[in-house]
Amino acid sequence: MPPRPMSLPLPVVSRAVGAIFRLALSPHFPTAVHRRVLEVLAAGLPLPEGTVTRSGRLGGVPVEYVTVGATVRPTTVLYLHGGAYVAGSPRTHRALTATLAQDSGARVVAVDYRLAPEHPHPAAVDDALAVVDALLAEGLAPSSLAVAGDSAGGGLAAAVTGALVDRDLTPACLALISPWTDPADRNFPADRDLLLDRRWLERSAADYRGHGGAADPGYAPAHRPPVGFPPTLVHVGTAEILHPQVLRYVEALRAADVPTTLTEYPDLWHVAHLQATITEPARDAVREIGVFVREHLSRT
Repeated sequence: MPPRPMSLPLPVVSRAVGAIFRLALSPHFPTAVHRRVLEVLAAGLPLPEGTVTRSGRLGGVPVEYVTVGATVRPTTVLYLHGGAYVAGSPRTHRALTATLAQDSGARVVAVDYRLAPEHPHPAAVDDALAVVDALLAEGLAPSSLAVAGDSAGGGLAAAVTGALVDRDLTPACLALISPWTDPADRNFPADRDLLLDRRWLERSAADYRGHGGAADPGYAPAHRPPVGFPPTLVHVGTAEILHPQVLRYVEALRAADVPTTLTEYPDLWHVAHLQATITEPARDAVREIGVFVREHLSRT
């Protein structure tokens, strides 16, 4: 039986996360080590009671279905995990996606998209869109679909949403956690924050780019005006090295007249939502996303 969610003091979790991820995401280690360490760390996190996970395939792409309580739901959240496009999986993000499933009342479909450097852009975008196309072919209406993602997965979520808008298949809403919308951007305010190291980001960005262009909106959705996007919620920590980039994307959303809600966290680190089942402030952050998603999906 998995451990039950708990509420540890935020400073305790912050110190532990900082120490662990300074090692786990060190630019001195190869990508294979990053992937393995992230999987091991996530395996010990508790999940909400009643969580059900099931592996499957949609459009030929591996996915994980996540629900809490009833496994049949009329609405779906497409979730795209972070990991700088080179690491991460539905398993590393299960505490987050299960909490989101609980709070949104929806089925979460977490996409196990192909990773760089073995599969550079546009592999991740192609995989995510193949999953969406399969969901629509099953009868899911775009108005019953929310798109969400964190970090690189947030950038991917923005790229996927742009592609869907261009096809007149706009989802009900978009939720972005510290979205990395411009991987080629080097304008960081510091060399690292509690979680991220700029050298790791720069190496990962190059691995993901492959031979493509830095301004390709599929690779860097910051270069596509988000005209026509659905209501969007953005979360970011104020001490993150991605904070300035995230604020620029929020400005672009608002300039495009997208209904946009920005929540900034002075005490939370990059995607602290991953620790939602062990500390209450992170739990509250996921709850805000869940409520946002639930409200917009309920309008269908």
